[in-house]
Amino acid sequence: MGRKTPDFISTTNGCKLCRPLGACLAFRGMEGTVPYLHGSQGCATYMRRYIISHYNEPIDIASSSLSEKHAVYGGGPNLKLGLTNVAEKYRPQMIGIATTCLTETIGDDVAMYLEEYRRDTEGSVGLPELVHVSTPSYAGSHMEGFHGAVGEVIRQMAQGGPRTGTVNLLPGFVSSADYRYLKEIMADFGLDCTMLPDLSETMDGPALREYKKIPDGGTPLAGIRAMGRSRATIEFGRTLDAKESGGSILARKFGIDTHRLGLPMGLRESDRFFGLLTGLSGRPVPACHESERGRLVDSYVDGHKYLFGKRAIIYGEEDLVVGLCSFLAETGIRPVLCASGGTSGRLAEAIAAVSGDILPEPPQVHEGMDFFEISELAAQLEPDLVIGHSKGYPLARQLDIPLIRVGFPIHDRIGGQRILHLGYRGAQQLYDTIANAIIAGKQAASPVGYAYM
Repeated sequence: MGRKTPDFISTTNGCKLCRPLGACLAFRGMEGTVPYLHGSQGCATYMRRYIISHYNEPIDIASSSLSEKHAVYGGGPNLKLGLTNVAEKYRPQMIGIATTCLTETIGDDVAMYLEEYRRDTEGSVGLPELVHVSTPSYAGSHMEGFHGAVGEVIRQMAQGGPRTGTVNLLPGFVSSADYRYLKEIMADFGLDCTMLPDLSETMDGPALREYKKIPDGGTPLAGIRAMGRSRATIEFGRTLDAKESGGSILARKFGIDTHRLGLPMGLRESDRFFGLLTGLSGRPVPACHESERGRLVDSYVDGHKYLFGKRAIIYGEEDLVVGLCSFLAETGIRPVLCASGGTSGRLAEAIAAVSGDILPEPPQVHEGMDFFEISELAAQLEPDLVIGHSKGYPLARQLDIPLIRVGFPIHDRIGGQRILHLGYRGAQQLYDTIANAIIAGKQAASPVGYAYM
């Protein structure tokens, strides 16, 4: 849906993050991999700090540390020197290289530099795999960087050959708890799965006596190479580029059937996911998941009197917004604004597909928004709650309504990486959180208070 063109071009408190940050997180979910930014040291420092504030886990991001001189003469020598230093100090299995504003602007040919580096180091022992992705910060969001890194890893590493029984799972950017839950679901259906990426352990690990430069976990590189021989691919994302997503690349290069679904949030989208798994595995939905579904339906009935008719503003990554809209609509909550900093051009269509048959009237849907613009619309929409990441806290405080924290980044609470969003189990946790926030708000607003429902 369109909106009035603003009379300014600046962004105030953007509803997105920069593209190479997303690529670094994707690389972090791959076995033995060090993310590497071809750009200035400040980019790596900023991204490390931002990621750490959400996950409360250390993350090393290497950098070619370019300065003014390299902006004139090119960053090739620094890139090669940095790769050698990382290989010697970390002994990684792979280095994932993402570009930045500076190197994209000066036109560094990273593919050529890497080819030269491979020739110069040919025969050396212990050299890591090198993959690269173009991620100019001034174009796109962190989600495009994330999906771009996944697609390039598949493009540069996956190999064909005799088919295996493995299913590829490309879940997109979700929480560490979501990745763990997805692996559990696939195992319950007896499906051998290669999930790319896998941040379940690399960004939510146990306390250790000694610091590991590269944490355990992540998608095995052997599994990534074998993705071109899998029998099927499941890919989450209703707003993905149909030609350049990881699933599309696997289908085009290796003829693998790709099944694209929305993020399985709430009852209906989760039903689609579990139905697909039943078809791929030949097994019925396991009893434990059927029970979780039944409890979720029961809770919808129990809490309907508290949630029905409430109005919500949703913001964040486009596919997360789509999943949240689907989930909220089936609970009786009415999304009145669905906003994202992304600009896929597919958000409104995806929202209509998941909620058009439930909602009495469609919500306002806006791409490319920042929080200044969201705040301008919010006052007239009279929302009862705001749902999204921590950057929306000033808005919720201004409106004096609850903020339900989901997605990334969550930097004013502990445990953002452990919030479960997906499947029946994730919907149950989100539903209880939302219902209790609304009840708590009513208690706080009551002049006498009450303790019994």
